[in-house]
Amino acid sequence: MRFSIVIPAHNEEDFLPSCLDAIEAAAARCQAGVETIVVLNRCTDRTEEIAGAHRCRIVREDARNLARIRNAGAATATGEILVTVDADSRMSPRTLFAIERKLASGRFIGGATIVRFERLSLGICLSCLAILFHLLRHGGLTYGLFFCRKEDFDALGGFDESLVTVEDVDFRKRLVARGRARRKRFATLWTAPLTTSCRKFDLFGDWFFLKNPGFLKRSFSGRDRQAGDEFWYDVRGK
Repeated sequence: MRFSIVIPAHNEEDFLPSCLDAIEAAAARCQAGVETIVVLNRCTDRTEEIAGAHRCRIVREDARNLARIRNAGAATATGEILVTVDADSRMSPRTLFAIERKLASGRFIGGATIVRFERLSLGICLSCLAILFHLLRHGGLTYGLFFCRKEDFDALGGFDESLVTVEDVDFRKRLVARGRARRKRFATLWTAPLTTSCRKFDLFGDWFFLKNPGFLKRSFSGRDRQAGDEFWYDVRGK
């Protein structure tokens, strides 16, 4: 098996080094080869330099559309197993080893991790409950890092580029359905959590979702361009 790990990156010089270090630590614990693909999106900082120093494959896609950005990276992947992760997140040292075992068993179509934030507060905890409510309504709790065989990703057509948000939630739903049709399950990596930054909470405030209850509904529609730009694509005014 060979892994292809796709990372969307819009001005990620502050977070990408830790993300790549975590991937390298996880790669050292599995038997398969690993290629890391960084998809540069309108970068004006040192993201490309950092990716190059880590010997990552570099792809460019400037669309304000995470589905399209992820798909651009996946299109260049040569590995049998595709993994998607965000630049401000760090996989567990056990992640790739756990994925390898799950898929080698033949019982799983793919899967995802549980997510833990690098810090917690009352506002973040209550926001997580609100997010989990919407995730449950859309088919599952796990998000943040997804994996499957490249052939299954291609058969599903990758991420839905008509969505400007929650493209990962939609992909999970379709991957689960494909697994059921083949009598395979969707795996959750309970012992290999993904650690993600709290930069959105740092920027918007820990109580943002509670103060703006309609925002999650707008975001989970997948088609609200304004919500996507305000919270993801133009969040740093770049």
